[in-house]
Amino acid sequence: MRTAALVIAVFALLPLNALGGERQAAAAEGAHAFAFTSIEGEALPLESFAGKAVLVVNTASRCGFTRQYGDLQAVWERFRDRGLVVLGVPSNDFGGQEPGSEAEIKEFCEVNFSVDFPMTEKVRVTGAEAHPFYRWARTTLGAPAAPRWNFHKYLVAPDGRLVGWFPTQTRPDAEAVIQAIEANLPAASG
Repeated sequence: MRTAALVIAVFALLPLNALGGERQAAAAEGAHAFAFTSIEGEALPLESFAGKAVLVVNTASRCGFTRQYGDLQAVWERFRDRGLVVLGVPSNDFGGQEPGSEAEIKEFCEVNFSVDFPMTEKVRVTGAEAHPFYRWARTTLGAPAAPRWNFHKYLVAPDGRLVGWFPTQTRPDAEAVIQAIEANLPAASG
């Protein structure tokens, strides 16, 4: 009994996001419960995108799919004025294909693909150490929807719900992705 009381006391001292608190918050707020750090080092809460559709894509600069940066930029330019945010999430999880620093990643994207959509700092997107957004997405949509390589895409609705995912091989400008984006733009959802 004393051990159980000690365990309860320890849990009471942990922050809200520990031991499932992040799941409780996400159930209430969806993706808007999570935050990243921008590639420039600033806070980047997903709640700042409330009311917009968000295409969240884990990226890498040395991948066979790296050319999708150009497609992501084109989709961003096409839909940003209608309420879409493209969010690039650099990750070195697959094949060590994003070894650079945040400054190197940012420069690579700007110089090679004229990227000006928001990007986060480099994070893990798989396993126990994955960013909380990615752990939540896997729990919410199931294991088949988890990233298996770079340039995996999640679509978040303006209210924070995860409404779709697209594997690496599906280009950002593929008809299925464009249709899903258009169906979830703020004007289409209200």
